[in-house]
Amino acid sequence: MTTAQGYEVILGTLPPGATRAGDLDDTDRKPDPWESAMQATCECLSWRGSWDNLERRHTEDELGETIYREFPIHSRSAITTAHTFLDRGVVTQEELRTKMEQVRAKLERA
Repeated sequence: MTTAQGYEVILGTLPPGATRAGDLDDTDRKPDPWESAMQATCECLSWRGSWDNLERRHTEDELGETIYREFPIHSRSAITTAHTFLDRGVVTQEELRTKMEQVRAKLERA
């Protein structure tokens, strides 16, 4: 079973007191541009043999029903990718936190 320890930077993105969001009804909506870009990135990772799509989907299902169950369904690709990158040592929590802060700052200026 996967534990939440070591993934605080991801878990910290969920607002305090949040409850599970994104029932299956939520999957019928049009994806936001970031979601489409995330899916394209995941497809490229699979195409190049870095992260198989079936493996990613199984990981999304497992993590989405365990430590990330309170996150919206439509955010699972991004959360699962960040989680896997942390697991594989592609990025550290501090690097991810810094990048998230940079993106937030950039979006606030826009």
